[in-house]
Amino acid sequence: MEFVLKEEHGFSYIDEGEGEVLLLLHGLMGALSNWDGVINEFKSKYRVIIPMLPVYDMPLISTGVKSLSKFVHKFIKFKKLSNITLLGNSLGGHVALVYLTTHPENIKALVLTGSSGLYENAFGGSFPRRESIDFVREKVQFTFYDPAIATDELVLDVFQTINDRHKVIRLLAMAKSAIRHNMKKDLHKITIPVSLIWGRNDKITPPEVAVEFHELLPDSELHWIDKCGHAPMMEHPEEFNTLLKQFLAKLETKVNA
Repeated sequence: MEFVLKEEHGFSYIDEGEGEVLLLLHGLMGALSNWDGVINEFKSKYRVIIPMLPVYDMPLISTGVKSLSKFVHKFIKFKKLSNITLLGNSLGGHVALVYLTTHPENIKALVLTGSSGLYENAFGGSFPRRESIDFVREKVQFTFYDPAIATDELVLDVFQTINDRHKVIRLLAMAKSAIRHNMKKDLHKITIPVSLIWGRNDKITPPEVAVEFHELLPDSELHWIDKCGHAPMMEHPEEFNTLLKQFLAKLETKVNA
């Protein structure tokens, strides 16, 4: 990752480009680098910001999607951000949805890709056994349509994370919190434009999840990316960026109309 990680006021984040804000939220075991393709494509016209979510840094008792939502609120206040287009992958999408139910005033539009919040099949139904890197590789590959996306570096990173007791108990607590905090009854309150960009072969938040989001969100559009799993912006960055550009252009047209 060639971008500078800034450290300020207890926050770690990437902040590239100038213009209207695209605020990107990563998933439970995601990294800021998952969004490299989006930063490279959009930093010439937008201000692209990615905060590092403190998944491993919260007290165990408060580890959950609501706490991450409060963290995002503090970050937005600290950076004095407004008129934001919020993007979330996996858990990041779930955090975005929770945030929107409490602070809709800061967000003008939302993009969800492989978002949790309704149903997710984390790690293919079982948590990786810590002693087996092959098992971890299999479960990381489960995230993608193309298993080659699960590089040795990515597999090793996940393996090391789940062999850290401090981290793994917070991962489990966060995963349980996400399952408990179902958003079905709240989605009708989110009336801003929403673009759902979904991998047609997502096995963690399968296509029927995207369809349900589309049905429950009042102002949403649904786009599929073929031969694609749970992280479209990593697996098919060009196609993802094209769909994102079209959505942002549509928003501009609405504003100028």
